Amino acid sequence: MVRAWVLPVLLVLCGSAVVTAQIVKGDVGTAAVLLPVLLALAGVNSPLIFPKSIGAHEAQRRSAVDGRPVVFWRPGCPYCMRLRLRLGRSARRAYWVNIWRDPAGASAVRAANDGNETVPTVVVAGRPHTNPDPGWVREQLSRSG
Repeated sequence: MVRAWVLPVLLVLCGSAVVTAQIVKGDVGTAAVLLPVLLALAGVNSPLIFPKSIGAHEAQRRSAVDGRPVVFWRPGCPYCMRLRLRLGRSARRAYWVNIWRDPAGASAVRAANDGNETVPTVVVAGRPHTNPDPGWVREQLSRSG
């Protein structure tokens, strides 16, 4: 879990230093623009933006019962962030597995991607789809009831 927070914490700390330096130089306007941008970047890269992750085995078990997609992701992945943001509220209907926290999830992703940990990998009806279009994933979520 600590690894997931490294990038957001670094963005906040470095951003604070840059903003403070701009204020000391008297460039308050630049500081006012940089602060929200850096805080937004830290928020988007934090685990807070993603639904709660569960283990791969539990996600696959639940998916077999209700047909919902399983999304394998990792913090800091721009494609995972894109998928999450484009899914909006419907993202909470999928089962999310953080491959950095779940070795079985990382193994499942490697098995689906020729040994690579390419994310997001979305599994629907037992078939993996690597970096699928968010519209397609949204459609799969609506089909799963």
